[in-house]
Amino acid sequence: MTAREGLTRMTRVEVVVPGSGAAGVREVFTAAGATGYTALSGVSGLGHSGYHQGRLLFNDQAPLELLITVVPDDRADALLAGLRRILASGSGVMFVSDTYVSRPEYFS
Repeated sequence: MTAREGLTRMTRVEVVVPGSGAAGVREVFTAAGATGYTALSGVSGLGHSGYHQGRLLFNDQAPLELLITVVPDDRADALLAGLRRILASGSGVMFVSDTYVSRPEYFS
């Protein structure tokens, strides 16, 4: 028996964007048929444009947010196309990976 036996393969997408761009990412997730997502505000880290601290800005908006969703593989292409349009006109980064889930009905 393998560790992945009984699990269903899907696509995991993680997007780090400025807080002002998070609403657009959530809209793309929903339009592509994602049934949910996880959003982490106040993300900090070091990247292409330097170090970003995770504290809130003066208007209580996070400078960076990390949004994560999992979709069935047949929904991934539409999701990725929408996210590429957003990232082409602004800052941010996207990570895409294969993942395995134990409750596929949660994502369909």
